[in-house]
Amino acid sequence: MRLGFASTSLDDISEQYGATKGIIYYHFRNKTNLFFAVLHRAMELTRSAIEPEALSEGSARERLARMANAHAHLMMEHLAYLRVSGLGAQLHLSGRTSEAEREQMRAITEMRDKNEQLYIQVIDEGIANKEFRTVNSRIAVKPLLGALNWTSRWYRPREGETYEDRNKLAREISDFVVHAFLPQPSRNAHEE
Repeated sequence: MRLGFASTSLDDISEQYGATKGIIYYHFRNKTNLFFAVLHRAMELTRSAIEPEALSEGSARERLARMANAHAHLMMEHLAYLRVSGLGAQLHLSGRTSEAEREQMRAITEMRDKNEQLYIQVIDEGIANKEFRTVNSRIAVKPLLGALNWTSRWYRPREGETYEDRNKLAREISDFVVHAFLPQPSRNAHEE
């Protein structure tokens, strides 16, 4: 997260982890495999945060709000994983990759797409129920996820920050996300 993929050595990782490189090599053949494990874990964490909310009871609006809130909390609570996931994949893929690395990236992309599909299903349900305005959910989900995932770029924990501080921030973010889908008042109704 601090040095970037290219600049981080296994010595840096072992020093930060407080273990020998041998222990790291026991679990991962190289830095790239460790990197893909981080990306894979980020997708698992995301799924664990949003899936229960997507499949829970309540209106589409309520579920979308809970999904976005859980996603925002995830970004703050697992900042290192999610920042590396957001920045690292693009940086790594900008270089040459092997077929094995491309296969791992395809698997991670499939996980990401399944997570995205949870949002699309809730948005589509909200459109069908007239809770949300009519949008192309496959396009609208992109800025939704951009707003949520961008948290990993700007969020920095503050000294003395409490869970309630993070909860207030997560509510602000989730309110922003949900309001993007609400029906807009008609011009005539607004003028009256």
